[in-house]
Amino acid sequence: MEVCFLRGLLFVALTAWTLADDGQVTFVSELSSKPAQKLSKYGWYGNVRLQRFHIPEETAIACWLFTVTKGHNFHCGQHNVTIHIRWGAPPVINPIGSVFPNATLWSPCLSLTLLVTSHSSITFNLSNPAPGDWYIAAHLPEDDGRIEQKGFPSCSYFFQPQLSIRRAVDTPVLQQGTFLQQTATPDRPARLKLYVPEFVSSLSVSVADCASGEGADRGNCSLVLRLGSSSLQQGPVTVNCSGTGCSAVLSNPPWDTWLRVVVESNQDNRTVTFNIVSNYTVGCKPKSVGLKADDDINNLRGNSSYTNTTSAGNSSLVTDTVAFNEPALLLLPSACVWSIPVLYEEVDVLSLRFTPVNGPNVSVTDTHPTLLTYPLHTQATGGTLNLQLTLNTTNVTLGNSSSVVACLSPRAPVLSLNHSQPCRTDLFGGYGLQVNVSVPKAVVRLPFPQSTTWYLTLQLTCNGSDCGNTSVVYVVPEVFVSACVEDCGTYGECRLLRSYSYLYSACVCKAGWNGWGCTDDSAAQSYRHQLTATLLLTLSNLFFLPAIVVAVKRCYITEASVYLFTMFFSTFYHACDQPGVAVLCIMDYDALQYCDFLGSVCSIWVTILCMARIRDTFKYTLFMLGALLIAMSMQLDRKGLWNLLGPILCALLIMVTTWVYRGVRRRHCYPPSWQRWVLYLIPGAACALIGVCLYIFAETEDNYYYTHSLWHILVATCVVFLLPPKEKERETLGWSRGWSWTWRPRVCGYTLCQSGKDELYTVT
Repeated sequence: MEVCFLRGLLFVALTAWTLADDGQVTFVSELSSKPAQKLSKYGWYGNVRLQRFHIPEETAIACWLFTVTKGHNFHCGQHNVTIHIRWGAPPVINPIGSVFPNATLWSPCLSLTLLVTSHSSITFNLSNPAPGDWYIAAHLPEDDGRIEQKGFPSCSYFFQPQLSIRRAVDTPVLQQGTFLQQTATPDRPARLKLYVPEFVSSLSVSVADCASGEGADRGNCSLVLRLGSSSLQQGPVTVNCSGTGCSAVLSNPPWDTWLRVVVESNQDNRTVTFNIVSNYTVGCKPKSVGLKADDDINNLRGNSSYTNTTSAGNSSLVTDTVAFNEPALLLLPSACVWSIPVLYEEVDVLSLRFTPVNGPNVSVTDTHPTLLTYPLHTQATGGTLNLQLTLNTTNVTLGNSSSVVACLSPRAPVLSLNHSQPCRTDLFGGYGLQVNVSVPKAVVRLPFPQSTTWYLTLQLTCNGSDCGNTSVVYVVPEVFVSACVEDCGTYGECRLLRSYSYLYSACVCKAGWNGWGCTDDSAAQSYRHQLTATLLLTLSNLFFLPAIVVAVKRCYITEASVYLFTMFFSTFYHACDQPGVAVLCIMDYDALQYCDFLGSVCSIWVTILCMARIRDTFKYTLFMLGALLIAMSMQLDRKGLWNLLGPILCALLIMVTTWVYRGVRRRHCYPPSWQRWVLYLIPGAACALIGVCLYIFAETEDNYYYTHSLWHILVATCVVFLLPPKEKERETLGWSRGWSWTWRPRVCGYTLCQSGKDELYTVT
């Protein structure tokens, strides 16, 4: 949801410019802003901060203000913040230069670099922007792999984008075949719009009767005619006019949309008057189906093998043309395109499927192109558009010189297909494919496709003028939207991300794999490396065995059980936490992680309280109370810094208090033995301090296997040193006065036994 500083229209007339009776053009301003977000170093697309802005129709200029603020005052060095801008869909970026999956096509977006000091900002102006959704993505440079512990102060940068637009609210409409008189000055261009209906194959806009000044210069007017909007990747069609007129022609203009027309004057301090007119040609129309919908319902019923009743109820036909069994029987002589109805089906979140109503096989001829229409809404632009074209050679034998050419284009189809014709329109580019006998299958994947109607044009092409006996072939076009490319493969995981109400997806890779689909193995870890890392992180927990033995030998049974719990769950948590294929999970990952974190903090808690040597009643009460509070804090914030520091500081406070009390009472340092300090306490504290420093400051993604394994060893070793010796008055194993191999149980200092005295009964 947008947080607007000033949302609404500021109905202030900026200018009224005409010399004839064309009225006034009124401009209004709109301001919008997004809340500041903390930036992250780029490791995968989830580190990107994505924002969406909407630019309405007839916007004359859009101005973005990008502000980056440093969160702390201490020196963090200088970092470059990269900002990406794209129209229609989130930007596809590749800051680390990884390899994209096969058959994955993408076009680079506009990128800006902002050097951040304490407070930096940059503006970006765009004239005549394309209407619709614009996406802004920002991130810090590539992640250096250092693991930062949550809660410690770190360099933080906050990014906030703001947008100011100015749009016309009463733009003149240029009608088909009707001249409209306009004026233009160097600082006030003429702005118009015209509507382009469906099936228009050519559009022309002409400027005539241009007049500027008087006398000899009257017929010499320099104008610049622009058709279309600016989308950064593709600009408008521009024609420089001289003399009294000129024309701009668009082949395959965008269908069913408003097109912007801007006429600018190049003459200083002169007003240019001209007449402007538009004409379009409808060269291709499919057969009309009228208003009867029974045929479409029957087609849906016949398509039941591809969809169930529920999905069909939520689906819609995206073209209004009749299905056919044999094209040559139904196509009118005046028509020039076969239009196939397509079923639009929502399968899941970021998962769509398009199915031809007549079945998967689509007829393709050499005389006319076959057209399929795929509408793609904003909710589907956060995934990947997949097109797989397969040639069906079961019933028809295609010659070696023949092939089926396909063109997938946005906003308007390319209806003239051959080997030399590029798959593009005058305003937008397309993606071409070709299948034949030698290459019967072709695949195209488009990550983050633009929100518009996509058109797939198919036509049979031959080496000569005719295709011989083969006039109709069948192809199977599979078009669907998936969350990620090939579900991110073996070494990746597809994650669903959210920016306010907008959903998009990305792959998070593991084991050194990179790329948009986790297919770049340039830095991948070998299986031996993965197995070594797993063994290091799991087997290093066996160093808790000496601590458990020492605790049992010194009659600290409760402490030993906590160490055993920690060793068990830490071992299997790290066996399940591995990024590669050397993974073993005995239960849910989240449960293993929770138990590992809980056991680690509880081990430190019980060890320090044991060193305090307080009475058992208070000690076990603190054991239980601390474990419950630690469990609660773990549930609230598992990786919070105070989950570890809180229990340690409380336990140290209790220990120091008891030691000071004993030292004051006995008038001697406690513990009194210097051997205890030199041989046990100081080495144990050193191991703990080194382990904490490694855990907090030295861990990176590359050395994690070694440093974290060393952390396990140091923590287990410090427990062996820090556990106090067995108390002299403490009963062995916590039972009363020795162990007896009789059947009588002895619990908590009380002996349950039979009375040696005979009972005396009085008989009356």
